[in-house]
Amino acid sequence: MFELSKEHEDFRKVVREFAEAEVEPHIAQWDREHHFPTDLVPKMGDLGLFGLVVPEEFGGADADFTSLCVAIEELGRVDQSIGITLSAGVGLGINPILTYGTQEQKERFLPDLVAGRALAGFGLTEPDAGSDAGATRTKAVRDGGEWVVNGAKAFITNSGTDITSVVTVTARTGSNDDGSAQISAIMIPSGTTGFTVEPAYDKLGWHSSDTHGLTFSDCRVPEGNLLGAEGDGFKQFLKTLDDGRIAISALAVGMSQRMLEETTRYAGERTAFGKPIGVNQGVSFQIADLAVMVEASRQLTYKAAWLKDEMEAGRRTLKEVKQAAAICKLYATEAAVTSTRIATQVFGGNGFMEEYPVARFYRDAKILEIGEGTSEVQRMVIARGLGLPNA
Repeated sequence: MFELSKEHEDFRKVVREFAEAEVEPHIAQWDREHHFPTDLVPKMGDLGLFGLVVPEEFGGADADFTSLCVAIEELGRVDQSIGITLSAGVGLGINPILTYGTQEQKERFLPDLVAGRALAGFGLTEPDAGSDAGATRTKAVRDGGEWVVNGAKAFITNSGTDITSVVTVTARTGSNDDGSAQISAIMIPSGTTGFTVEPAYDKLGWHSSDTHGLTFSDCRVPEGNLLGAEGDGFKQFLKTLDDGRIAISALAVGMSQRMLEETTRYAGERTAFGKPIGVNQGVSFQIADLAVMVEASRQLTYKAAWLKDEMEAGRRTLKEVKQAAAICKLYATEAAVTSTRIATQVFGGNGFMEEYPVARFYRDAKILEIGEGTSEVQRMVIARGLGLPNA
């Protein structure tokens, strides 16, 4: 059965020390200023965070997926924006290239991405195609040995930083025999003519995460920038999302863990009517419920991560991973949203003040139920996995 090894726990301590030293002192200012800390990314690369699941030949550590989840949880415990920078940088930036790229593509992009000298994004969502990814309107047609890409993407993480090197986008490249859209994945390097990064979004939360819309106007890239086989894009991004859902769950676990720590501390320090508020069952019971949610979220998330590692070793199936990923993503993210509501309530008026971290986490929480597949999509996936009719 799954459990975190001593090596995992030792690694957790290393990442926690890094997050508390390099992120915690600055994040309030970064959040206020909506600042993406570009100079932090190479430091994360030096620690080996971007290369955890990458083979040594490309500069990685060839570690397991569980290790990546540990790192995301610990960064997310301090700040969700930095946690999602790692999660998306690996899961959406590196992973598609690592999994489906040619040797030449890997050698071209992975070393810099692993070292934190560059970031990569993944363009799936569009203004009119989010959960319904099959409705993709971005098109790519062949012309003279090149792909000509036209369309738009929305809400793309790590796509407009000063060190973004490439964005992999899904595009219609034809039609299948049944008339459905043939979706392919094409890598578009930053600076390509016709590739425009739109202004950064003014977001509710994740203020220190880089998020942009992208437009492509007669954007030309070589045919060799196709990632994997033509028409495999739909299958590729479904697999990518399965992994991403587990990673987002780890991010949610980090949030809930921090809310448990903050409320436990505050309930012991804050006094009302001459005694700490933690002696009141109205407060202590809410924190107890929060502790249960943290434990359940962590168990579901690391079981899914373990299943993912076991699948890579040939001992588990994709079906098992897909179901576990949807379950942990649904539970852990909804629990994280609840955890911030509980924490804000326990803090009372102070919870509404930006000087306390619970306010920032409260703003950051909601996107967890939306990104990498909404809660409604997770319920659909779970129902389908159970064999329910019309699921």
